[in-house]
Amino acid sequence: MITVIGLGFVGLTTALGFCEKGYEVYGVEINDDKRKQLNDGDVPFFEPYLEVKLRQFLNRGFVVTQNLQQAVKESELIIFCVGTPNDVDGKVDLKYLYQSIAETLIYVTDAKYRVLVIKSTIPPSTTKEKIMPFIESQNFKVSKDIGLANNPEFLREGYAWEDFTQPDRIVVGIDINDKKGKDILKKYYEKFNSPIFFQSTNTAEYIKYLSNTLLSTMISFSNEQSMLAHKLGNIDIASAFKILHLDKRWYGSSNKPADMSKYVYPGCGFGGYCLPKDTKALASLFLEKSIQPQILNSVLETNTKIKEFLFERFKAEVSTNETIGILGLAFKPESDDVRESVAKDFINLLKDNGYNKIKAYDPIATKVFKDTYRLDVTYSISLDKLLENTDTIIILTAWKEFIKNKDILKQKKLYDFRYYIN
Repeated sequence: MITVIGLGFVGLTTALGFCEKGYEVYGVEINDDKRKQLNDGDVPFFEPYLEVKLRQFLNRGFVVTQNLQQAVKESELIIFCVGTPNDVDGKVDLKYLYQSIAETLIYVTDAKYRVLVIKSTIPPSTTKEKIMPFIESQNFKVSKDIGLANNPEFLREGYAWEDFTQPDRIVVGIDINDKKGKDILKKYYEKFNSPIFFQSTNTAEYIKYLSNTLLSTMISFSNEQSMLAHKLGNIDIASAFKILHLDKRWYGSSNKPADMSKYVYPGCGFGGYCLPKDTKALASLFLEKSIQPQILNSVLETNTKIKEFLFERFKAEVSTNETIGILGLAFKPESDDVRESVAKDFINLLKDNGYNKIKAYDPIATKVFKDTYRLDVTYSISLDKLLENTDTIIILTAWKEFIKNKDILKQKKLYDFRYYIN
């Protein structure tokens, strides 16, 4: 039996993914509204396949509960998927993780060997230097009374189901001497038919941040280059980057472009939950170790600068009397996630500079964006409605719907800040 604590994007995908492999799973969720919604068969966010899988497994292998005591008693694998947000200094706030672990340990009262698995993203050295001492302060000996592992997720929003059920690799950080813990994890992951890499907890945590900060670095590198290209002039930016992607080093064995090429392409900044949070967190960790994180600080600075740069270009050419249409409110296509949305920042820049006639549309994220940010803009129910009586269009998210309608969009004054419409 497996228990997953926290049923957000990562937790629900994890819980249902293990059900798909034939395991029984308790999903512990303390939020009453979210728990009720899940028990009604509804997923409180958009992610392909999850609602279908929830309805397939609900009460047939997957139990959504707040009864932590029963879940802990019956499980040998307890996976923590609670939030680890940044504090005001960029450091990761571990209070929700500490609270969940402490509440779990209250119900560990027998001799069964359980493994606590941290799937929440935490900076390198956190498991060893903070989580392990915290558990041992509760009178448990790690690797003797109870197992402790770090198991980072590599889920792309919009593709989470495929990424979890068909992983390219599984990374587990665990004490090299904890044979019982490793055997339990091997048992539950053997059905995934993917290589399992057992590493130190520091290494596992580092791999996660290495991945996310590389992605954020490549995005900002491309945006910085696009600023230079604008200044030089007579450069077809979209063509330049697409030709760059033809370098064979970007190709996999199937001779198709690797997904990495999507990140080495200019836009208007990175958003969402992982990249901003993890880049700030790793930069903060550098400072804790008395090292100046010059590259990561530059990445974060560029992520702000690119929005200001593109806005200044826009402002120089567009009157405040014009009606502005914003296309794309989610931070990326195939997702309704609006956290750290570029659209929110750009709309605020427009409003602060006297652009008061703003319309906005997103294929699926409009309601979430409206409810989250409550900005004084007009929300359109369709692309056609947005285009009515709109003078100028700004594309901020590269949805397929926009490329399908590129000929119509080109009839307007178009600012394609994703370099998407050619």
